[in-house]
Amino acid sequence: MSEMPAPTMTEPTVDPSVLAATPVDAQGTPRPVDAVFTVEQLAFFYGANQALRDVSLSIGRHEITALIGPSGCGKTTFIRCLNRLNDLIPGTRVEGRIDFNGSSLYAPGVRAIDIRRRIGMVFQKPNPFPKSIYDNVAIAPKVNGIRANMDELVEECLTRAALWDEVKGKLRDSAFSLSGGQQQRLCIARAIAIRPEVILMDEPCSALDPVATIRIEELMVELKSDYTIVVVTHNMQQAARVSDRTAFFTVDVSEGGRTGMMVEVGSTEQMFTAPSDQRTDDYITGRFG
Repeated sequence: MSEMPAPTMTEPTVDPSVLAATPVDAQGTPRPVDAVFTVEQLAFFYGANQALRDVSLSIGRHEITALIGPSGCGKTTFIRCLNRLNDLIPGTRVEGRIDFNGSSLYAPGVRAIDIRRRIGMVFQKPNPFPKSIYDNVAIAPKVNGIRANMDELVEECLTRAALWDEVKGKLRDSAFSLSGGQQQRLCIARAIAIRPEVILMDEPCSALDPVATIRIEELMVELKSDYTIVVVTHNMQQAARVSDRTAFFTVDVSEGGRTGMMVEVGSTEQMFTAPSDQRTDDYITGRFG
């Protein structure tokens, strides 16, 4: 099946030398020293409906960046912009600029399928394939032509996902025989099997119990030594525990519709102890949202 055409993207004129020389982002927040993503004035539309506006931030390499905010504020839409999953939705449009390792993610000639090999995704609900535990990990490397000892690769990925000791004796069993938390760790093992640079996680613990949640959080912290991680979460305690930087999104209803926008971004410690915007403080302390 052929891939959907990429959504229309209009980029503002941004001098890369200015970005490189400027230690703060568009909102005056210090940038990560080594940014994997640099997002400038991002807006996103589903047809005539604007879902996001004025999103500008940088995401640092080997850091965990948490995206927090009320439901409907565009957090999931935003991370789907980062690996171009929204391209699969007809009628979408992107404005602004997203640079990945210094190059435009939406430049002519950049294929979304190639981007998704470098930027993996773990979804809110565990979604193992209806195959064995082994095949869930092995299928993506095989499809992508990765030359490796597959047994060793499967063991390595399951070990990195803190699952090997629990499944090594039943690799040919169905992935559906695993618990919810184990299935989510299997999905993480599957995501890292093709050696991505970035892992996007969309509320990866929302369907899990507290014990499984802690396992996933510990895994995220371990994985950031090799990967850049962006996680959407509604759990304030989780964001505070695992992330290096936090971005707060909210919903703007000033023009009659509901449009997501980013209010501020900063180190997690600063965001949770001394946010710059009263809206952030109100959300974190539970006064709204």
